Amino acid sequence: MSDSEFRLESDSVGTKAIPADAYYGVHSLRAKENFSITGIGMHKQLIRAIAYVKKACAIANCKAGLLQTDKAAAIGKACDEIVSGKLHDSFIVDAIQGGAGTSMNMNANEVIANRALEIMGLPKGDYASISPNDEVNMGQSTNDVIPTAGKIASLYLLNDLEEQLEKLYDSFFKKAVEYDGVLKMGRTQLEDAVPIRLGQEFRAYSTAVKRTSTRLKEAKRELLKVNLGGTAIGTGINADTNYELLVVNELAALTGLDLVKASDLIDSTQNLDEFVAVSGSIKACAVALSKIANDLRLMASGPLTGLGEINLPAKQNGSSIMPGKINPVIPEVINQIAFNIIGNDQTITAACEAGQLELNAFEPVIFFNLFQSIETLTHGIDTFIVNCIDGITVNKEHCEKLMDSSIGTVTALAPYIGYNQSAEIAKESLRTGASVKKLVLERGLLTEDELKKLMDPVQMTAPGVDAVLVAKIKERKRKKKQEEEAKAKKQ
Repeated sequence: MSDSEFRLESDSVGTKAIPADAYYGVHSLRAKENFSITGIGMHKQLIRAIAYVKKACAIANCKAGLLQTDKAAAIGKACDEIVSGKLHDSFIVDAIQGGAGTSMNMNANEVIANRALEIMGLPKGDYASISPNDEVNMGQSTNDVIPTAGKIASLYLLNDLEEQLEKLYDSFFKKAVEYDGVLKMGRTQLEDAVPIRLGQEFRAYSTAVKRTSTRLKEAKRELLKVNLGGTAIGTGINADTNYELLVVNELAALTGLDLVKASDLIDSTQNLDEFVAVSGSIKACAVALSKIANDLRLMASGPLTGLGEINLPAKQNGSSIMPGKINPVIPEVINQIAFNIIGNDQTITAACEAGQLELNAFEPVIFFNLFQSIETLTHGIDTFIVNCIDGITVNKEHCEKLMDSSIGTVTALAPYIGYNQSAEIAKESLRTGASVKKLVLERGLLTEDELKKLMDPVQMTAPGVDAVLVAKIKERKRKKKQEEEAKAKKQ
């Protein structure tokens, strides 16, 4: 490039040549050179959130009589363009960086200043007319701008996650209704336990999803409290009192979020534990979904040499060497998302703990990991619903066959024939291969009608002991014992 294709910009470090058509400035370029870390730029929602903050600040400063109307309007218009998705390629700093996010803040200040200058018919770099620091950053600090923007970006991303969780709840609940009449063997510690309806299992999954969604909503409320107006350390230095009263309300109006000023701006600047709470709720959700994914993989295992109780949709070839093999790739990706989120949560926890005195300098890595956790879980749930849950089918006859051949059904009979008698039948069933039903009938412990009633799917999978039947069986046992004793005396 020729000299005419550059402009010179100066900062505390020195002078640097900036491409003449660039919206970013000297601070952004130095940060790009210093922080070639992930190769991933600022998240688009964080860029949008910072633009909302800058516009709210410009409006508040203008209403406070500190910023000229034409400059405020130009800054506001530049921010609107960024919110709409324009100029994002001018945000050139890496997602992970030193300096508590100062490079993010200055990248935004420079892009907005240069675009505002252009809107006013002035050349880029004419910072005497609109300064990135004096006008765009008026009454602000990185230390209140970036935490506030991070909360806004998180809230928007969490809205998408909540929508997917609602859809997942609906999908599981539909399967619960569809398969409520399918009886199968429940298992504890991977061993046969007692009967359960497949619909009950899916209903439990829907309940788990609802609980994680509720927990997430509760954690989100903490993100609505922002420290904007606190400037460097929460004392509000360099911010006008009227601006400080106005700015959060302006930001709430722009974003459509119920944002409020934190009750203690110093605390809100020092501490980021609200992000730990949110990350923890996301982790809890991921853990719950990963456990469900494990269940689905087990129930679908085989299909001939495993449990084979359900069928997961076949989505792609499972092997490069084994023809016809289909793997449970969708549940597997849910597992991997959970593993990653658990790791992200550890990073977020460590970074939030590492703050010192009046500031936590590690917001970039907190946001990088938090945004990734939210987005991967959101996308993962989408594919979980579309490519797995909605297409699950059941092998009803196979479920019933496994249940009939299991000794687990004897537990349902224990209140009627006694624990010890039930244990003996279980042992004999395992030893001989005879079914529990056959052995009970052979021993005359129950009639066929009684057995049919007690092994009804609803009877076996819901609370309630038939006291009348218990009394009837006890009376029958008593009479039989009397008959046997009388017969023995005659002999």
